[in-house]
Amino acid sequence: QVQPVESGGGLVQAGGSLRLSCVAPGSIFMINTMGWYRQAPGKQRELVASITVGGMTNYADSVKGRFTISRDNAKNTLFLQMNSLKPEDTAVYYCNAQGFRARDYWGQGTQVTVSS
Repeated sequence: QVQPVESGGGLVQAGGSLRLSCVAPGSIFMINTMGWYRQAPGKQRELVASITVGGMTNYADSVKGRFTISRDNAKNTLFLQMNSLKPEDTAVYYCNAQGFRARDYWGQGTQVTVSS
């Protein structure tokens, strides 16, 4: 199964930082928008941030000013720098890559836990 691979999750205290990475397989044709989503227990999956191949970004209001999304198109790699983390940021974070005809490819997720 063609699937992006996330890394960088873990346990951190409130106010701390983490950096997530995601590598999308080269076999995904024409990757356009890439993004990070998260799902907390008992809640729906939500968009955290996205970035187009041209570099346009979009953030959820809850993370604006704290998280920064970036990508390396040459390496099909996506990043999420998370600063000033809060306990409510605790969730499984998923990488998404949109390929040809907006087909979605999802990673398996990485756990981020923020302790108070």
